[in-house]
Amino acid sequence: MDRWEFGMHLRSSGHHHGPPTVKVVYHLEDPESLTGGNKEVHELMAAKGEHLLEVAMEHGINIEHACGGVCACSTCHVYIEKGMEDLSEATEAEEDRVEEAPGLQRNSRLSCQCVVKGDGPIHVRVPAWNRNAIKEIPH
Repeated sequence: MDRWEFGMHLRSSGHHHGPPTVKVVYHLEDPESLTGGNKEVHELMAAKGEHLLEVAMEHGINIEHACGGVCACSTCHVYIEKGMEDLSEATEAEEDRVEEAPGLQRNSRLSCQCVVKGDGPIHVRVPAWNRNAIKEIPH
């Protein structure tokens, strides 16, 4: 297993990332299910060009992503509380998918589609329902 798989089939975005220079703060409503611990706030550094899902997974925050991070589902739905202007704009495909997510808000995004573009800081809230009750083990 390479460093991008983390048991949930996430693959790298496939493009070069620069040094981690952008502060991204993850606020976890249910840290136990996402990390196995009780820490609710994680201050991390991201590289421009990384997706928010990649950054989280690299640091042990297991945001659900049933489709493997290819914008084919809405399981990696998060809320951008600050720094929306520091992320790539939502595509039509993302907007169509995020509409399927529970708890839709104006600041809803799919973390697999949010590419870090600006200097931050970016604040991301991961809702408590962002988990899959039954994890499949890869064959």
